[in-house]
Amino acid sequence: MNEKSLLEETLAQHIKAYKLPEPEREYEFHPVRKWRFDFAWPRARVAVEVEGWGRHQKRQGFEDDCEKYNAAIFAGWRLYRFNGAMVKDARAIDFLRDLLLA
Repeated sequence: MNEKSLLEETLAQHIKAYKLPEPEREYEFHPVRKWRFDFAWPRARVAVEVEGWGRHQKRQGFEDDCEKYNAAIFAGWRLYRFNGAMVKDARAIDFLRDLLLA
């Protein structure tokens, strides 16, 4: 399992442990580009991306992500991004708890 997958599974377990609303995983939000969110709550138009280091360190990966994220925001999604440290030390789940239970 790669780093990003491990981080996504960790966040999924945190969501379950905190008894937050269950997200849709790998949610396809763009009908043409087939872009997906790592986690999505479609009714609330909330999306989460867990950022690993692999492709995001390369210029093209970064540019592709910018295009994807801008398209999501333009389409009305509230997009939140968390890196590995934020998932591991609970900043991500604490933020999501406050956001989803507000």
